[in-house]
Amino acid sequence: MSKLDIYAIGSSQLTYDLIEKILKDKTKLILSEEGRARISHCREFLDKKTDENTVPIYGVTTGFGSLCNKHISKEDLSTLQENLVKSHSCSVGTPVDSVIVKLMLLLKAHALTMGFSGVQVQTVERIIDFYNNDALPVVYDRGSLGASGDLAPLANLFLPLIGEGEMVLEGIKYKSSDVLNRFGWKPIKLQSKEGLALLNGTQFMSANGIKALIDGWHLVNCFDLFGAMSLEAFDGRIEPFWDCIQQVRPHPGQIETGKVFRELLEGSEIIKREKEHVQDPYSFRCIPQVHGAVKDAMHHVTEILHIEINSVTDNPTVFPDEDLVVSGGNFHGEPLALAFDYMGVALHELGNISERRTAQLILGLRGLPEFLVAKPGLNSGFMIPQYAAASMVSQNKMYAWPASCDSIVSSNGQEDLVSMGANAGTKLHKIVNNLKYIAAIELMNAAQGIDFRRPLKSSPYIEKVMKDYRKHLPFVEDDVVMADYIAKTMEFLENYEIDFEGE
Repeated sequence: MSKLDIYAIGSSQLTYDLIEKILKDKTKLILSEEGRARISHCREFLDKKTDENTVPIYGVTTGFGSLCNKHISKEDLSTLQENLVKSHSCSVGTPVDSVIVKLMLLLKAHALTMGFSGVQVQTVERIIDFYNNDALPVVYDRGSLGASGDLAPLANLFLPLIGEGEMVLEGIKYKSSDVLNRFGWKPIKLQSKEGLALLNGTQFMSANGIKALIDGWHLVNCFDLFGAMSLEAFDGRIEPFWDCIQQVRPHPGQIETGKVFRELLEGSEIIKREKEHVQDPYSFRCIPQVHGAVKDAMHHVTEILHIEINSVTDNPTVFPDEDLVVSGGNFHGEPLALAFDYMGVALHELGNISERRTAQLILGLRGLPEFLVAKPGLNSGFMIPQYAAASMVSQNKMYAWPASCDSIVSSNGQEDLVSMGANAGTKLHKIVNNLKYIAAIELMNAAQGIDFRRPLKSSPYIEKVMKDYRKHLPFVEDDVVMADYIAKTMEFLENYEIDFEGE
């Protein structure tokens, strides 16, 4: 597929695949002509509406939240928006990953081009400037209730538009005013409604979700591959992966997983040899059902995110062609909160079943030595990596508790039910980080187990993976520093592309 050098924001719907490509190709953004026209049309309508209308318009000529009954004079409308950005910039904690910050900028620019938010063209162009020059505002991971959107993190994200806050450029943190001066950018003078358009919205939640999807789908492929390798190491049976089994319970993910495993194991001497055992434990036999259910959950979350990132989620919503400014609740993060909690539970299950396969491999069953080492007793072998995996699986069970079950009243009772979708989104990365280690530990054990099956060979693809892995880490004869082995396996996985696509 050819490299995508330039993408015109507002020219098409965003998808997970397109966003992943934009990130991978380091694509530069431009504002599409149709997006520019929609923004201008809406801004012109709002200016006219503000000049002519004597009826209060929430967030435009009034205060915010429970202060919605406070009227703001025309000469103070710009100050109102700047004050909003300053006062709401309360995100705290750990600085957000640069990829997520870039995704927030991308998603917000895209949302504003839909022409229902009432912003200035120059505001969107400056957001694109930040993205293209990797001049990234400093945003922290805590502070959003996922209620009126992601108020606190989005406020920190857009402080630099008005010359406030901090930015990271080339890995160094600066005052945003210094970065603006470096590029010759003047602070944006926010007009009526603009601060609210920038701060209302679900772009922090959505950015976390997109990043978790990118990592999560990669992990799905990893666990399919390492599960197949573990099956080989355990001398497992292929029958549970036959298509006839899947077709009589035709969940799409289950059918897909059975197919992937049949293709991964095609040509294997180990899988074809006659087995003494009639059945395998569930962690092997039920891989199509468990991995498949995870894939179905991920597909569902992907569909939810596709709707969300192509939606207008600020408030009020401006409908220039209908002569309407409507105050509603599109900023509420409930659709994402529920979806992210679902994804967290699903991703956790990948680690849960993986750790069980790892545990089965070290029991000394089916001709494998105890703890996968030739001289158990003198050597502890692969005893303790399973402990580490079990610890992280347990931690993921805590992270999988649904954030959407909670709500705390805010804004003096005006925002009386909140989604906690931001917490649901940020904890996905904690689950993903643990899964990367759990996957590395399964690969270590599976590779060790397959080498104990020599001279039998696995499938051509798995043998290729084995060869590539053994270039970095040798077979374990005697005890080694396992922390080093785990770290090197993690490094291998970060740089290794799983390019198996089946037939």
